[in-house]
Amino acid sequence: MCTGDCAKCLGGTLIPLALFGFLANILLFFPGGKVIDNNDYLSEEVWFFGGILGSGVLMIFPALVFLGLKNNDCCGCCGNESCGKRFAMFTSTIFAVIGFLGAGYSFVISAISINRGPKCLMDNSTWGYPFHNGDYLNDEALWSKCQQPADVVPWNLTLFSILLVIGGIQMLLCAIQVVNGLLGTLCGDCQCCGCCGGDGPV
Repeated sequence: MCTGDCAKCLGGTLIPLALFGFLANILLFFPGGKVIDNNDYLSEEVWFFGGILGSGVLMIFPALVFLGLKNNDCCGCCGNESCGKRFAMFTSTIFAVIGFLGAGYSFVISAISINRGPKCLMDNSTWGYPFHNGDYLNDEALWSKCQQPADVVPWNLTLFSILLVIGGIQMLLCAIQVVNGLLGTLCGDCQCCGCCGGDGPV
């Protein structure tokens, strides 16, 4: 597969992942699927916008760049062979690093939130974090420590787990594009072979 085709494939995969991450983060503002009266009762990690910014906005731009690589002019800028496809592939590498950092941000926030557990109304009628070091993950009986909102534990656990998986996949795809982009920068795209009157890739 040519480097341009590979980048286009990666970009097409990142777009729906970014949308799913954005949606998952939005749903976290409605713990248990319900609207709460006070935003202070939301888990702190929700406000870090890991899915909206990290896996969402910061991923859309690299994805669009990857998708546009297939349409770049092999012969360079206005016939100048020193730029064009190679420069575009180099630029995609930079955007891939940005996407990797964004996905990594979402991944870390999700992991912290899963380990910490959700903020909820506890037995002592105060709002806080009743779980410690992910103890609730292996003992569902501890979930009863959260009185309100209803079903907040499985809700947060499911959505942050989705964000964790999405972030991991996005990091992998961006890492692949870093390698792909470097190969395209050094070797050119296979479909550019012989263009502009040259015998090799440009």
